[in-house]
Amino acid sequence: MATEPAQLRGECFCRAVAYTVPDAFEYALNCHCSGCRRATGSAFKPFAGIAAGQLSVVRGQDRMMRYGDEAGHDAHCGVCGSLLYSLVRDGAYVHVTLGTLNDTPSIRPAAHIFVGSKAPWHTLCDGLPQFAELPPD
Repeated sequence: MATEPAQLRGECFCRAVAYTVPDAFEYALNCHCSGCRRATGSAFKPFAGIAAGQLSVVRGQDRMMRYGDEAGHDAHCGVCGSLLYSLVRDGAYVHVTLGTLNDTPSIRPAAHIFVGSKAPWHTLCDGLPQFAELPPD
């Protein structure tokens, strides 16, 4: 009998918004595009992707702020501004920002994407594959 994946807990900086997501991510990457850099205030956004219906906001739904539309948006805490996840791929997937997880996922980022527009002051030295844009399927 197959066991259900563990439920991972995540939350924003001020803890006003919390979510759960199963430890069943399909992929994980480090995105260096200028949008992810601006949204996180960091050199890149480490994220893991899973079908959109798998993530559940369990606290603070009324405090969420969304930037974008129903087909794609960034979901932030409206109190502290933390980027929790991004709805992508025409609303089919969420990219959970790994830094907002309280629990450790089993997946690790497999590559760096959009390094063609990475911050010039940041040096990649972890040995992961690097792609100028998106990796091939």
